[in-house]
Amino acid sequence: MAVQDQALDLGGQIIARHDRFMTLNYPRLPVAMVKGTGCTLTDASGKEYLDLFSGFGAGILGHCHEDLVTAATRQMNRLWHVGNLLHTEPQGLLAEQIARHGFGGRSFFCHSGSDANEAAFKLARLYGQGRRHKVIATHGSFHGRGFAAMMATGQEKVRRGFDPLLEGFAHVAYDDVEAVRGAIDDQTVAVIVEPIQGEAGVHLPADDYLAGLRSVCDEHDLLLIVDEVWTGCGRTGRWFAYQHAGIEPDIMTLGKAVGGGLAVGVMCANDKAANFFDFNHYGGVPHATTLGGNAVSTAVSARLFEVIERDRLVERAASLGQGILDRWQSFAADCPAVAGVRGRGLFVGLELNPSEGWFDSAAAVARRALEAGVLVNAAGQDVLRVAPPLVIEENDLDRGLGMIEQILQERP
Repeated sequence: MAVQDQALDLGGQIIARHDRFMTLNYPRLPVAMVKGTGCTLTDASGKEYLDLFSGFGAGILGHCHEDLVTAATRQMNRLWHVGNLLHTEPQGLLAEQIARHGFGGRSFFCHSGSDANEAAFKLARLYGQGRRHKVIATHGSFHGRGFAAMMATGQEKVRRGFDPLLEGFAHVAYDDVEAVRGAIDDQTVAVIVEPIQGEAGVHLPADDYLAGLRSVCDEHDLLLIVDEVWTGCGRTGRWFAYQHAGIEPDIMTLGKAVGGGLAVGVMCANDKAANFFDFNHYGGVPHATTLGGNAVSTAVSARLFEVIERDRLVERAASLGQGILDRWQSFAADCPAVAGVRGRGLFVGLELNPSEGWFDSAAAVARRALEAGVLVNAAGQDVLRVAPPLVIEENDLDRGLGMIEQILQERP
């Protein structure tokens, strides 16, 4: 059998094994990846792809980054997991990094952004002390698929078929402080918000929106929970996107990028809130997870923060992102198939106008880009999302953007 035939057979085997033994909850594309280096992925046939989406933002330093591989290997040869009734050095180092670059809060480690939001909602209920439990969220938001997280999510499609649903969540328009104020009642305990809505299509609020929410929460003694699962760890040109607004949340949740591709979630809370998770205050263990904060994943995550700081990648994200916005604003002016562009840092949404192009949706453009060897993502019907690793080389970014532009200008 030829080498190429063997590779094609390997890809087929990987896909067939998935289809036979795994649940089919993801609409997976017919591509089996076997290798990743930097911003390049390689499938089982040997075809290479430029990754401009970072695995839904998780691979913020790209694939198999040398420093992260070294951190993982060193920790794997030393200590993996001992359970959270004992101390480990990597947990404290990671929590210190998050506090230093954020608002000085205390961290709880889990496995994903959805898990982090579930922890935040439990903490909010404790803060409400049995009298207040309701959380205000926004339409179009995405906070995960756990039972509480999917209720906070402002998209009905994630809740379809899961009745009876958990009560205690209200939704108002995004970027509307007065709508939040109007939804508050005597049982409200918290507001959760994305500083930039990701799954809704990279929507930025007005500059004073988060500051307005902070004022409303202070006025009514509500916890402000900022979901930084998509926007954390430098992606938007600040360590955390709430920092663009000059405010501090009571609780911040992290996922995706914080693990660099490993399963890490973080709920970080200020002392006012975190004290309610103190086992002494609670009289027992208020929340737990067996493998959350295991030594390998936290060692990698702590190193990730060090690399981002050392290589000035936060500033690089701001600079490269502004270049994308400038370039695509000019492109939109000349391409009827593009309605506009928005974003911050290396988190950019290109709004498409299907009636003026060969395609019927952003998903069709993403599929065509995949065929051409570029990984991007569709958000909703009409938005193409770009979120490359912060380490992407400028010539690779230029090449990838050019390929997308070429695809959008193709004729039917």
